[in-house]
Amino acid sequence: MMLPQTPTLSRIIDTWECSCVFSTAAQQRNSGDDCNTDDTQTSQKQLDTVRALEKKAMKLEEQINDLNIRYQRAVADSENVKRRTQKFVEDAKLFGIQSFCRDLVEVADMVEKTTEHVAQEKLNSEEAALQTISEGLLLIGAKLQSVFAKHGLRKMNPIGGAYDPYDHEVVCHVPSEGMKPGTVTIVSQDGYKLHGRTIRHAHVGLAVESQQ
Repeated sequence: MMLPQTPTLSRIIDTWECSCVFSTAAQQRNSGDDCNTDDTQTSQKQLDTVRALEKKAMKLEEQINDLNIRYQRAVADSENVKRRTQKFVEDAKLFGIQSFCRDLVEVADMVEKTTEHVAQEKLNSEEAALQTISEGLLLIGAKLQSVFAKHGLRKMNPIGGAYDPYDHEVVCHVPSEGMKPGTVTIVSQDGYKLHGRTIRHAHVGLAVESQQ
């Protein structure tokens, strides 16, 4: 009968080394899996952070665009107000004397009518006084028109021109041959403009076709 063989020392050592190798490999494999998991989680967090920053950047860009549009509108509104204010100031300088001019043209009317009346009387009389008065009135009338022109006030001269509702007020119609209907033929009251703006309409008579 044979006795069982007792393991030798070398076999025991070989078995222990194999166990250590397998144990170390398993530990390394587990450690590698843990590292891969940590790297994946870190990458996901970084990706989420980048996406969040991109969203914030887009919102900031929208806010900047909105503020830029508001700023441009504010600048445009400011320029419009500035232009309107400047136009108002300029108009105030030009037309601030408008009411005064309306009163003055009535004085000019009186001087002109008186001059015409004196001139007619002078034809029927040889008095030297009438001659002097007539000349004086003519000088006054010319001086008035010169002062008017200096301040931008000018008398209209519509005779022979077409009717303009912005400048003329029709007071009569006159049958007239050789003139186009609607043409101004007579002026019963002079019209005036201040810097191109009508402050008093001219009272005019228009030509119409004569009825045979």
